[in-house]
Amino acid sequence: MTKLGILHPGQMGISVAASAKNSGCEVYWASEDRSSQTQERAEEHGLKDAQTLEGLCQDSDVIISVCPPHAAEEVARTVLTTSFQGIYVDANAIAPQRAVHIGQMMEAAGIEFVDGGIIGGPAWKPDRTWLYLSGEKAQNVADCFSAGPLETSQIGEEIGKASALKMCFAAYTKGSTALLCGILAAADSLGVRDELETQWSRGGSDFAEQTQNRVRQVTDRAWRFEGEMKEIAATLARTGIPGGFHIAASEIYRRLAHFKEESETPELEDVLKALLFIQ
Repeated sequence: MTKLGILHPGQMGISVAASAKNSGCEVYWASEDRSSQTQERAEEHGLKDAQTLEGLCQDSDVIISVCPPHAAEEVARTVLTTSFQGIYVDANAIAPQRAVHIGQMMEAAGIEFVDGGIIGGPAWKPDRTWLYLSGEKAQNVADCFSAGPLETSQIGEEIGKASALKMCFAAYTKGSTALLCGILAAADSLGVRDELETQWSRGGSDFAEQTQNRVRQVTDRAWRFEGEMKEIAATLARTGIPGGFHIAASEIYRRLAHFKEESETPELEDVLKALLFIQ
């Protein structure tokens, strides 16, 4: 039985942990310095508490990092301070060059590294969320999720390839949502939002309604997407493609980040006000 450690069981991480447990793995987490909400999620899904990071690293054959992009290297470095000698999977939304750098750090310490990229929301239903994997030990990691509902796909041994796919996919999905946020706020400020939505609705289209819903519903994840847009910009810049669009998208999400604390989806007017108010 593979022993798998999850860093950390947030909304996405807990679904990854649940799929591993469903596939026969013994799944660990470390409760030290974690929130009560994280504790509740871990207990609800039967994760074993190793209490400390050192304990988790001693207990685990495979460790998967699922954290906000800006924290990916910090989390990796904390693992390097332990006695861990298994497979480390970075499944964060980071630029491929950062994945390569983290992989080099792990390799220098004698730790096997697999690059991962998650496409989709929390994995509670089959065929909805995919974990793309690249690296020599990608099959070993895929085996940890054989029963789903998280789907896996191995896309070669090159470190950075899984992260590159994630960045290119999110560049459109999350980038276009940020663009719509900005357009709707600008139209509102210029006094033409009603007319714009009327134009969008011609021919029976529901695009105006879809846009309003996208702008309102992205608010609870904006705090994560702010950093992800910067990773996408760095990815594009490395290839020679201008990254300025996604730097602007990062600023859009920064202005919405405080909605993370709201218990309910905010009204559209409140979202537009936040976008137009330079903080």
